[in-house]
Amino acid sequence: MPEESDVAQRMEHLRKEIERHEYLYRIENNPEISDQDFDRLVEELARLEEEYPLFAKSDSPTRKVGDDRISGFATVRHRIPMQSLDNTYNEEELYEFDKRLRKLLGKDDLTYYVEPKIDGLAISLTYEKGKLVRAVTRGNGQEGDDVTANVRTIRTLPETLQGGKSVDLIEIRGEIYMTRWEFERINKEREEQELPRFMNPRNLASGTLKQLDPKVVARRKLEIVCYGVGAVEGTGFTRQHQLREHFEEWGLPTLERSWQVEGIDAVWEAIQELDQVRGDFSYPTDGAVIKLDDINGQKEAGSTSKAPRWSISYKFAAEQAETRLREITIQIGRTGALTPVAELEPVEIAGTMVSRATLHNEDEIRRKDVREGDWVVVEKAGEIIPAVVRVVEDKRPIHSKPFDFKARLDELGFDAERESGQAVWRLKGSDNPVRLRRQLEHFASRQAMDIEGLGKEVVKQLVETGLVKDIVDLYALRVEDLLGLEKFAQKSASNLVEAIAKSREADLWRFIHGLGIPLIGAEAAKVLAARFGSMGALMQTNAEALNEISGIGPKMTESLISYFSEQENTERIRRLYQEAGLKMESNLSGEAEGGPLAGKTFVLTGTLPDWTRDEARKRIEAAGGKVTSSVSGNTDFVVAGESAGSKLKKARDLGLQVLDEAGLRELLESSDRSD
Repeated sequence: MPEESDVAQRMEHLRKEIERHEYLYRIENNPEISDQDFDRLVEELARLEEEYPLFAKSDSPTRKVGDDRISGFATVRHRIPMQSLDNTYNEEELYEFDKRLRKLLGKDDLTYYVEPKIDGLAISLTYEKGKLVRAVTRGNGQEGDDVTANVRTIRTLPETLQGGKSVDLIEIRGEIYMTRWEFERINKEREEQELPRFMNPRNLASGTLKQLDPKVVARRKLEIVCYGVGAVEGTGFTRQHQLREHFEEWGLPTLERSWQVEGIDAVWEAIQELDQVRGDFSYPTDGAVIKLDDINGQKEAGSTSKAPRWSISYKFAAEQAETRLREITIQIGRTGALTPVAELEPVEIAGTMVSRATLHNEDEIRRKDVREGDWVVVEKAGEIIPAVVRVVEDKRPIHSKPFDFKARLDELGFDAERESGQAVWRLKGSDNPVRLRRQLEHFASRQAMDIEGLGKEVVKQLVETGLVKDIVDLYALRVEDLLGLEKFAQKSASNLVEAIAKSREADLWRFIHGLGIPLIGAEAAKVLAARFGSMGALMQTNAEALNEISGIGPKMTESLISYFSEQENTERIRRLYQEAGLKMESNLSGEAEGGPLAGKTFVLTGTLPDWTRDEARKRIEAAGGKVTSSVSGNTDFVVAGESAGSKLKKARDLGLQVLDEAGLRELLESSDRSD
């Protein structure tokens, strides 16, 4: 039996890892691990929570839907929650699902509806009297982002339902995806522009839908299929399979294959048939969704806090292959992070030749005991970056030795250190030439400052010649400095100097992302830019204020505070502002100047009954008010919800005006009328 302290520590580690991978998957669209590896982490945590309930937490990721909301979009509450599905990878668990459901409903045999599981982004479409009025992402299941303008760019989605005017209101649930050929077209364009390829269609579709400019969305041709409903007024359904018939009559895109079957044996046969034909579909499919066909039975079965009891997802096993690991190399990231990569004997997986696979970090190498020369099993799931799953130990060479990560770094001449409490090794000092090159490449990339013409080869020359020793030096470059470099003539040199100058006006989120702050990707940068409006305001904030921002987790807060506490970083930002003339302001800021609440300062505390704190903040800022994190004599209103603590006590001690949510709504409504 393991020690209880070890169990508690393992559970806390699992919670943090699951939340980190959720963020990478849903917000950054840049997952590190396959769905199956992620599900294994969730299953392990769920098992430990059942065995050791004393160490379980009410907000555990096993009990809630992951959150995909980001800044820049209005938040809308679903009339009926959008839940996720429980997953299984084996036949036995599928039969257990049927057994539980038959027992729950008191029936011997059940009719099921089997559909392909599309690897895309869940969406809820609201039609009123047949007209599309709103499109909202799943979000946290209770509320999501309003992406109506972006969804309207999908050509196959009708603005008006054919013959659907008699339906007062209906929330149609579906999946947004990108076809394989559109994915390849976009990646081919990126290769021609010497940009990195997107990882897979799902991540690209998700990232595209969250673009703030609908024109960008329109250029990347998203598609949609509809397969379910939420709230319905003015009509009704008794069977799941009837939805497809109605959707087709209304002109909505539907799944090209589905199976209505009797009993769990027929479900398994349908899944096998789906596995045989799914390669012909235009969309990526990673499994099957099994639903009880009787909608009244669905209501009777109900759901947990996270998933319906009447449906389950069966996921196909990721394709795997055996090959030899020739060498472990080290890849340098934008923040100087050092990531191990497995260089493989080329092997075909999922229709493509694979010669490299991620090893994630030193701890993963040690846990799996991966060694150079080993035969390994490599997995490619959902077209994600291939990963080494395990070592084939009976094929291990006799004289193999465990891989020594630190010794390899020393051998390569990398002056690096492992960060406290993390698995990441990082190069020391920003003056390290290799780290500087990666910083500059990232700073200039399309996803950051978007400096056209400043690619890898140019950056390499600038660093090697000593023209650029820091990001600040970019803005001092002259045409004559560049003329001595390889492949530079008057016109190309002038174009690059102009592109660098143009980047001075880039929005704040691009600058924040371009700095390469650990854990702060493009979406987190947008959240921060929208919240603070200027670099100065962001640098002066504190951990308490950052922790209150939706989309900014504790690890990200820690990273930001650490980054701004280093004099080298703040001095660079000061020089970029004062000497190089970068704008460092955002057009994403939600605060309305001169609004009816201009000059009023609010503090939010506790849990509000209907609004999230972020939603309340956005409404206050839209009316011109300012939301701060701490109560002081300068605070005008404290908005207190359930479980309000020390801030409410301090507000009362100072004699400040305290509002509940109803009072805040009334204040906002009265300000609208007076305006």
